[in-house]
Amino acid sequence: MCQVRDDRLDEISGLVATDTGFVVVNDGADEASHRRIFFLDRRCAVVRTVAYPSRPRDTEDLAVGLDGTLWVGDIGDNGRARETIAVWTLRSGSGRPVLYRMSYPDGPHDAEALLVTRDGRPVIVTKQSGGAGLYTTAGPPRRGATVPLVAAGRVRLPGTTTANPFSFLGRRLVTGAATAPDGRRVVLRTYADAFEYDVTGGDLVAALTTGRPRVTALPDEPQGEAVTYTRDGRALLTVSETAGQPPGARPT
Repeated sequence: MCQVRDDRLDEISGLVATDTGFVVVNDGADEASHRRIFFLDRRCAVVRTVAYPSRPRDTEDLAVGLDGTLWVGDIGDNGRARETIAVWTLRSGSGRPVLYRMSYPDGPHDAEALLVTRDGRPVIVTKQSGGAGLYTTAGPPRRGATVPLVAAGRVRLPGTTTANPFSFLGRRLVTGAATAPDGRRVVLRTYADAFEYDVTGGDLVAALTTGRPRVTALPDEPQGEAVTYTRDGRALLTVSETAGQPPGARPT
């Protein structure tokens, strides 16, 4: 599709396709210039950025609500030490993201995948090899409050043999998620594969916990953590981090 040539975008962890291009975020970046929401055109050139009003901890995924609101999953926790995680929302036409905090019912988890239900509730998919946990809220998040998350089930991915830099573990860890524009399919990705589930009646959790996925092997990317659907829903798009890769490596 295109290469991202902006030096600020070397740790892309979240991706959504738009009518005019793409939106991306880096994961927990040390440099302030990298901690923004980046809007790209169809050639992957940065055309606009939006800053967070306070410092995010570890932004890992992007999702889009039914009303077009952009959701940023500030859900990474490699050390499993965060008392709260968060999502940021950015409404269409707004230049200021809004923060919503949440807490797990059973202690910290690392997560890199975010989905949004039809009624505006986040669904977080944890990053663990024994079966990814699903967590959501009882209702929409509330500004100015820490909303408790509820355990909603587990996802057990079928085994594959797809080549990737992290071998067996790379085929088990969920690193991104996306919902098709028509809401009738949802996809989870690992470092190796995409697992696509059919969604009935808008029930994302039921699709992921009881459905049988179609498996698509993904390119052997250096550290693939992002996935989205094209706007027509006919294809999947992925992009990888390139931090730590040879000089001149570009996210593709």
